[in-house]
Amino acid sequence: MNDGESWWIFAVLSAFFAALTTIFAKVGVEGVNSNLATAIRTVVILAIAWGLVYAEGTFQGLFELNRKTLLFLVLSGMATGLSWLCYFRALQIGPASLVAPIDKSSLVLISVLSVLFLGEPLTIKMITGTGLILLGTLVLIR
Repeated sequence: MNDGESWWIFAVLSAFFAALTTIFAKVGVEGVNSNLATAIRTVVILAIAWGLVYAEGTFQGLFELNRKTLLFLVLSGMATGLSWLCYFRALQIGPASLVAPIDKSSLVLISVLSVLFLGEPLTIKMITGTGLILLGTLVLIR
């Protein structure tokens, strides 16, 4: 199976691990500063990611990045960090069953931003799906 056919396997695995992340984080953030918890989590992720780069032998790609790519990866990293800090704080003070759906409502924002900034097509299917996600989020949090 090539990358063009297997992306969905990684997407499903991502959803599975994201679910575990929420459950593990909710338990792990009890009794500790949420920023410290995020920092610990980040060190673990850093070790795993660089370990994979080393194991694959793809470290040389770091020196081949152009400025635009590097800029957007840095911006993405900053957004990820801010998202994680907010997520861990929300998990610390709120129920996981409510925090997670609100966090996942980012799918609605992704849909809008992908149309506006990436030029992706706005289809009836996309509008309907995004609307259902928003509706589902509202049902869960009320």
